[in-house]
Amino acid sequence: MGKRILIIGGVAGGASVAARARRLDEQAEIIMFEKGPHVSFSNCALPYYLSRTVQASNALVLMSPDQFWKQYRIEARVNCEVTRIIRKDKTIVVRNLETNEEYKESYDKLVLSPGAAPIRPKSMEGAEGPNVFTIRNVVDIRKLDDFLTANDVQNVAVVGGGFIGVEVTENLILSGKQVSLVEALDQILTPFDYDMAQILHKEMLDHGVSLILGDGVRKIQEDAIELQSGRKVAAQAVVLAIGVHPETGLAKDAGLEIGSAGGIRVDHNYRTSDPDIYAVGDAIEVYNQLTRQPARLPLAGPAQRQARAAADHMYGIPHNHKGVIGSSVVRLFDLNAAATGLNEKSAKAAGIPYDFSYTIPPDKVGLMPDSSPLHFKLLYEYPTGKILGAQAIGKGDADKRIDVIAALIAMGGTLEDLKELELCYSPMFSTAKDAVNHAALVSLNLLYGRFRQVPVSKVRDLVESGAFIVDVREKNEFNQGHLVNAVNIPLSELRDRVDEIPKDRTVYLHCRSSQRSYNAVMALQNLGYDNVVNISGSFLGICCYEYYMDQVTGRKKIVTEYNFK
Repeated sequence: MGKRILIIGGVAGGASVAARARRLDEQAEIIMFEKGPHVSFSNCALPYYLSRTVQASNALVLMSPDQFWKQYRIEARVNCEVTRIIRKDKTIVVRNLETNEEYKESYDKLVLSPGAAPIRPKSMEGAEGPNVFTIRNVVDIRKLDDFLTANDVQNVAVVGGGFIGVEVTENLILSGKQVSLVEALDQILTPFDYDMAQILHKEMLDHGVSLILGDGVRKIQEDAIELQSGRKVAAQAVVLAIGVHPETGLAKDAGLEIGSAGGIRVDHNYRTSDPDIYAVGDAIEVYNQLTRQPARLPLAGPAQRQARAAADHMYGIPHNHKGVIGSSVVRLFDLNAAATGLNEKSAKAAGIPYDFSYTIPPDKVGLMPDSSPLHFKLLYEYPTGKILGAQAIGKGDADKRIDVIAALIAMGGTLEDLKELELCYSPMFSTAKDAVNHAALVSLNLLYGRFRQVPVSKVRDLVESGAFIVDVREKNEFNQGHLVNAVNIPLSELRDRVDEIPKDRTVYLHCRSSQRSYNAVMALQNLGYDNVVNISGSFLGICCYEYYMDQVTGRKKIVTEYNFK
């Protein structure tokens, strides 16, 4: 007789444990319990039903209980809530939500995969109203879509600028709704640094989103929301996407240990403090291999890997636990945005000394019709050059570049490793010196002190303080838009006009994307100038960084005209 394995919760974690256990043991009795009507569905694809990118809600359901039984001999009991774990007896108490019947089931091994629940702040008046929705499963997305249709809703407020909030916003816009996205922080998508997030803020504005940052929701009414600032925003429907909290109630009641990050504490084999109980997915606490601290990471990919490792351990198969780094990607209208590892905020919080490069190379050879700029930020440990993280935003393959960085982080890679990394090349797919190789070269130049740079976030201060700024673009480019009070000395004229560049004050140089200005800096350094500094990101980066705040605050621009080409 095989093991009796009970699994609480399905989707990525629970269903993956069940499938792996079956592949390892044909004799095992495997039962999954799910309190909702669906045990296996694509929760990451839920927002795309709103725009009908996913045309039918039924398509979101990946496997039915009948399919689990026929294909795997796994029993999936839906609408069944596990209300109690009795560890001393190795039993669970189950309530059938359709009949209200309660019964017990015994286990040899128990797996907790309860997931996480959307947050509905009690302090937010009206958060329980009939026009307020959260999105966690297929039932949730159907309820929202049905409400929008039945009430002919035109104005929707999305509260929260994380991945779910951004994806819901995008898909509602694509469906023809007027959408306000409200975020209490000063940016959306916190895996990205503020300077990179500004690119995404611009994309939101360009596609008609009313983006409200630095303001929270005080009250939800029938046809509007009231913000902490007192501002009122029209909204017949509200989607709360302000985060999730791990479903740890069962674990706490059973006396299982909860970690410092608020999730169920597990060991490197995903066993809880009870050796016969495992836990995986959004409810657990994970180990961040970069910060070396516990964390929570509610992502599908890690959940599936945790599930496999837990099932393997039940059958004596070893698992090499390296911890997580956190890799993610999102599409936002015409842009793809991906990130991995640490950003500046998390590196500072962890006390890790770091520096970064910000480059904007083309994602393909410029001759190709779909070549476009790729904004790329690479963080590395100082002074070791160990790669800590990266962020990429562009119309092309941002995810491909971030996947490369994620692999190197997992291998303990350095800038030198990245510089020498051999990648595929064709003009249709990349450049001979790929964006990631380019970032490594720039970073190494900074690490070794070959030149100095200043980030785009400091340029406004430079302009307002009257710093000496040289624009090395050609005259026609300069005339299409430039920094206020900048001096135009094209790179093609630089050596003939070098006497116009002072030596008694700091000189800041930029071009469109920092390539020409870097060459200008190196030339001037070789001519005896030790006072020259490159502006990373240059004019394109400056325009992207300044645009959103200029539009929403009406502050005085530091450019004569924006130029995003």
